[in-house]
Amino acid sequence: MATSNAAFVTALTAAALATVGFLAYQASATVPARPHAGGAPAAVASKAPRDERDPTALPAGSGAGERVVYSLDDNRVWLVGAGERVIRTFAVVPGTIDPAPGVYAVTSRSNSVTGTDGTPIEHVVRFTSVDGVAIGFSAAVEKAGSAAPMTTVPTGGIRESREDGDAMWDFATIGAKVAVIH
Repeated sequence: MATSNAAFVTALTAAALATVGFLAYQASATVPARPHAGGAPAAVASKAPRDERDPTALPAGSGAGERVVYSLDDNRVWLVGAGERVIRTFAVVPGTIDPAPGVYAVTSRSNSVTGTDGTPIEHVVRFTSVDGVAIGFSAAVEKAGSAAPMTTVPTGGIRESREDGDAMWDFATIGAKVAVIH
């Protein structure tokens, strides 16, 4: 009886693992590396107009629909929900490598890892890579994410505070749109 129970549990476990693997493959096969065709990111305004009275206002020409907007020039992120409503905006500290302006999709996420600069990070939301270096948002666990990385290694981590990292993690799931502007 014990042998048949063990065989049954083993068979159920194998079936469950096969099902999870198949579903993961299906999910990864349906998410494009970037939500546009071709080798270059989709075009967005090269220098989106800013509201001089409110530098935290969402830049005009930063896209449409629910999305993350990342400004290279302002080192700022906007989480934009339905109806073009800004859910949150916050300052970030870029890595040593910037993504090209364009529209991307979130391709992978990690709850907790070590950054290329050796810093423990959490809530990593990746959306592209440049020359083999992953580009994405993350929050440093030990520090508030406010200091620039101290390394000579190329880094693509766009650091945010832990609180802002929590908001990004909840908002930017796999396939979410990320618009990078100047």
